[in-house]
Amino acid sequence: MTIYQNRLVASHISKSFDGVKILDDVTIELREREIVCLLGVSGGGKTTLFNILSGLMMPEEGQVLLDGEDITGKAGNISYMLQKDLLLPYYTVVDNVALPLVIRGVPKKEARMEAAKHFADFGLEGMEDKYPSQLSGGMRQRAALLRTYLFSDRVALLDEPFSALDTITKGEIHRWYLDVMERIHLSTLFITHDIDEAILLSDRVYILAGRPGKITGEIRIDQARPRDREFTLSGEFLRYKREILKAMGME
Repeated sequence: MTIYQNRLVASHISKSFDGVKILDDVTIELREREIVCLLGVSGGGKTTLFNILSGLMMPEEGQVLLDGEDITGKAGNISYMLQKDLLLPYYTVVDNVALPLVIRGVPKKEARMEAAKHFADFGLEGMEDKYPSQLSGGMRQRAALLRTYLFSDRVALLDEPFSALDTITKGEIHRWYLDVMERIHLSTLFITHDIDEAILLSDRVYILAGRPGKITGEIRIDQARPRDREFTLSGEFLRYKREILKAMGME
């Protein structure tokens, strides 16, 4: 089995707002090619941690390393996809996707051509000249993920990327997402409140619980991906679920 090195390390992160501690001594790691989930209840500090990892916010204590380089408080090194797709309604899909390249100074025509190369891999072929309003919810999330990937192909932070989708669409997008991740090798850390989703998608699950938020568990999902629906009915799936619930203090 190949052991990959750490891409992203958050070491002993603490953060307070108005004298109230939100995060307390949080340490997590993301390795090359991994999909890791940060699971917890609302208000537990997950988004605050993502803002620190992305360099949008400084921690009071701790540091963030990307491939061994200290990027604490330095934005622009890690892709960050918010819960809403935030596609610009007056831009075509290809112009939305190419936006990170244009911001970096790539000429618009060249940026469009580079973005268009990835449309087939992301299931968006033929959608280049459509507008966001003409896309389904699943297609919009694919476009948002491609835009995130073009911002940085090393590490992506996804904040509840599938929460707005209905159950059927979510199942389809999960299978598509795992297939794409297998091909592009993007190291991904994502937030979810959905325990089933965390078990289905992740190599590892960190539990962020309590107030202030602390890492109360790290569960490795030792099952080959992709995991089908039959797996959700298995005793092994239920064992993982009980272990997560225990780490969350809910069992």
